[in-house]
Amino acid sequence: MARGRPVGSPARQNIIEILYHMGEAHGYQIYKVYKEIYPSITLRSIYYHLKKGVSLGEFEVETIRREDGNYSWGTEAEKTYYKLGKMANPRGDPRVKMFLDLKKK
Repeated sequence: MARGRPVGSPARQNIIEILYHMGEAHGYQIYKVYKEIYPSITLRSIYYHLKKGVSLGEFEVETIRREDGNYSWGTEAEKTYYKLGKMANPRGDPRVKMFLDLKKK
């Protein structure tokens, strides 16, 4: 029997499903979709799983952009966009596709 924590995570698999249908997204976009479809999760946990997924090869950093806007901390935000990596194994959750299709309309 293997010791320690298992490598897989249901939360990270759910993020893989979201990115599979979205293509690329930053952490807060993923969080907003996640909380509508799956059980409750914190934004901090989303960022943890994104970072862990990058180290496992499940996600890749697509780009880091500085975007202007009216934020509580100022006029600029740095957003890291993620995409699926080589080790990701999307299953094609139909709930995500249906939610994103309804959101586009």
